[in-house]
Amino acid sequence: MSNILEVTGLNKSYGDFSLSDISFSLEEDCITGFIGVNGAGKTTTIRTILGLVTRASGTIKFFRKDMNKYEQELKDRIGIVLDDGGFYDELSMAEMTSIISPAYSRWSEQDYKTFMERFSLNPRQKIATLSKGMRMKYSLTLALSHQADLLIMDEPTSGLDPLIRSQLMEILKDYMKQGGKGVFFSTHITSDLDKVADMLILINNGRILFEEDKDMLIDTHRLIKGDIKGLNDETRNLFLNIQETEFGFSGITNQLSKVQKNMHDILIERPTIEDIMLGYMEEEAKNNVITSH
Repeated sequence: MSNILEVTGLNKSYGDFSLSDISFSLEEDCITGFIGVNGAGKTTTIRTILGLVTRASGTIKFFRKDMNKYEQELKDRIGIVLDDGGFYDELSMAEMTSIISPAYSRWSEQDYKTFMERFSLNPRQKIATLSKGMRMKYSLTLALSHQADLLIMDEPTSGLDPLIRSQLMEILKDYMKQGGKGVFFSTHITSDLDKVADMLILINNGRILFEEDKDMLIDTHRLIKGDIKGLNDETRNLFLNIQETEFGFSGITNQLSKVQKNMHDILIERPTIEDIMLGYMEEEAKNNVITSH
């Protein structure tokens, strides 16, 4: 499979926040979830990749072409759904579309009408009057109406009800059936990705903590619950994180066989993406405390 996007050594600083040496790639035919808590660096990364803010260093290639040299050509092939939309509120959707559509060489009026109808959007309605869900649907309509080969979405499900979020996941699955496409989907609502993501990239404090196949990640990690008596210095080191109460503990491990050898009477459960994400974030925080002392 070829890479749709390659990011290498990306650095960017904002006040006291920095992206540090961000490198990852997206394969075609994959939905890649870009996960992390609010403030982890997801939006900054996306805006930097798209050239909306300037980077300090690093190379960005879409479809194996350098973004610096081929920006216009490459942006023609990318559909973008940003959290804030970036629309003129005083215009109607039809007026806004007439400004945006000429920018794309492969704009399809037929696709545009199909999605507007599918989402029950009235082109005459003013953008200022749209709910958050309708704004997202309008953004997605524009992104899908110019035959984009890559969709880049920044927190598209934030603040939306579960039904609209579920509809969006179905649309992304339909889009991927065309083949040769890719989706880069940033979110802190990791449950949305359980159903659709192929790959996961975790960012925390402006650094990439992992880039993994989602199913492989879930298969190699387990959520363990048990009695606190089973915890000692040796067994604690087998966990990414541990939550303790007076009744027992729960923790994420990627060393299940060692845990089973050293601990008895434990409950083993399949973790969610969120469990794993929090495990790695807490492990990083723990390591930072150790190295700063």
